[in-house]
Amino acid sequence: MPGTTSTPDLADLVSVRYMVDDVEKSIAFYTEHLGFTVRTDFAPAFADVVRGNLRLLLSGPTSSAGRPMPDGAQPVPGGWNRIHLIIDDLVAEVERLGTAGLTFRNEIVSGPGGQQILLGDPSGNMVELFQPAAR
Repeated sequence: MPGTTSTPDLADLVSVRYMVDDVEKSIAFYTEHLGFTVRTDFAPAFADVVRGNLRLLLSGPTSSAGRPMPDGAQPVPGGWNRIHLIIDDLVAEVERLGTAGLTFRNEIVSGPGGQQILLGDPSGNMVELFQPAAR
């Protein structure tokens, strides 16, 4: 249903825009699997979802952000920039999301700061799930 479902103060949020192929599928992905809540829903053009202080702007092809640039370049989803979500138990989260049929771009990678894996959203945008190393 179009409109506002909750209204966090925008001044307290960090906003990131993702171009998406399908706003409704993206809303479902972020709310059902990653704990976001819907702030506004103007599907099929636009919606924004919130998790903590992160506001993710989901801009479909018919949104103002989806319009071609003066040189003809078309904004499209995907790429390697990504949001970074802290996870308490990465192995359990990967199992849960895998069971839900979601797609990962790699296996869990370990480094000095912790472990991470890249999850693809329905449009190919990356979400990094990160479990910090124990200190």
